[in-house]
Amino acid sequence: MDLTQAFVLALIQGITEFLPISSTAHLILVPLLTGWPDQGLAYDVALNTATWLAVVIYFRRDIVTLACGFLRTIKERTFRGNHDGELAWMVLVGTIPVAVGGLLAHDLVAHELRSLQVIGWSSIVWGVVLWIADRKPGRLEIKEMGWKAAIAIGLAEAIALVPGTSRSGITMAAALMMGLSRTASARFSFLLAIVVGALAGGKEGLDMVRAGMDTPWAAVLVGALVAFVSAYIVIHYFLKTISRSSMKPYVVYRVLLGLALLAYAYNVIS
Repeated sequence: MDLTQAFVLALIQGITEFLPISSTAHLILVPLLTGWPDQGLAYDVALNTATWLAVVIYFRRDIVTLACGFLRTIKERTFRGNHDGELAWMVLVGTIPVAVGGLLAHDLVAHELRSLQVIGWSSIVWGVVLWIADRKPGRLEIKEMGWKAAIAIGLAEAIALVPGTSRSGITMAAALMMGLSRTASARFSFLLAIVVGALAGGKEGLDMVRAGMDTPWAAVLVGALVAFVSAYIVIHYFLKTISRSSMKPYVVYRVLLGLALLAYAYNVIS
């Protein structure tokens, strides 16, 4: 893999990972358009680690606050007067469905479902769901959300195992349907991403070690840097703009992308 491929893939990963447009769909589309070979597991691990690090650093104050609240719940054995601690538990419990689903359906997701048809239809269908959810966003802020919303969002996150769904898109759609504001929906989605990213990165790292493959260090370092910077910028500006803009641009983009993938899959275009 040359540095051009490393740069382009990292930029796409960084831009699409946390927007509701499915990074998987884009990373599948790139080799179809360019003819590039598979980038390899080591590079995938580097990109995922870099984007995870971006969200961790961006939300570092939130993480410290939630961690302190979490430890307080352990000490006091109650959530009373400690919404930060309760929110930390909501994030952890909300991650269980996707973690269990990932373990049970790993081979299905990685092989049978990783097709242009599945990704194309997922992009369209869940894009429409996001549009429906966003038509009447709620007003609840993250400090007002309860367990019912957290569990519903966590269950929805498990659907994102299907390629093309978009983890951020499905979790924000569920949050909006549960009455959260756009900003609160996005923030809770990012908090979930921190835990999910840690779990996925740990598993991918173990797989890489077991594979014992050679690491293309130049490409890995370039990719990691580009993915980190682009992801950090996207998180910052997405949160700044989402409170005053709808999800419609992302929905339109998803539908067009899905149609393009289906057209390619069914040989309408080649």
